[in-house]
Amino acid sequence: MLATSPNYTITWEKLPDDFVLPDDPVDNINQPALAAALTEGLQLAGKLPETALTPTNYGICATINGKLAIKAPDWAYIHPITVSREEVFRSYTPHLQGNIPALVLEFLSDTDGGEYSVKETYPPGKFFFYEQVLKVPNYGIFDLQTGILELYRFGDNQRYWLESANEQGWFWIAEMQLFLGVWEGNRQNRQGYWLRWWDEQGNLLLWGAERVEQERQRVEQERQRADQERQRAEKLIAQLRAAGIEPVE
Repeated sequence: MLATSPNYTITWEKLPDDFVLPDDPVDNINQPALAAALTEGLQLAGKLPETALTPTNYGICATINGKLAIKAPDWAYIHPITVSREEVFRSYTPHLQGNIPALVLEFLSDTDGGEYSVKETYPPGKFFFYEQVLKVPNYGIFDLQTGILELYRFGDNQRYWLESANEQGWFWIAEMQLFLGVWEGNRQNRQGYWLRWWDEQGNLLLWGAERVEQERQRVEQERQRADQERQRAEKLIAQLRAAGIEPVE
């Protein structure tokens, strides 16, 4: 499959089996944790279909003017894939193996600011690749230090525009029917800013530890109610006996 523009031709070809993918390390230790938290929230809420991919630092491919271009976003949501998972073990080619990503996220690095690169010449910049090559409908750039999330939406003019958050500071991702926003707190001994999901009713999609704590609190509340009922019953029995009435068991 191919697409064309005045300056380049895009084809969607499978990554050759002998192609050596880059093995660059992530920018910092927090990025894998942020990515894992995004996927966990979806999975536990039943929002991750079997045909969906949520890759982390995983190659997404396109061929531009005969040259293979690969970008590995920090996190992405792809649904559906139309081939077996074995066929996308190493990389993913949109249109050939399934849909384009509905959402791509880059966690802002402290190095070159490549997340904003609109470089058109080979190899293309990330911003240009997601906007003009893949045409990803939602591209987010998240600053871990400040907690600022920029969400770019692909518009009718075939360009990204910076979307405004709602009153809660969330962004509606129509393709996923979920809100994406910033949350500050602690997870797995990391205190800081995280990206979280909220459903259409504004309910936070919980992580596993939060679900366990929620259940613990429910059980504790049930125990307290049972204790209160027992104490009321014991008080009533004592009052009846003080009045010379023996309660019937």
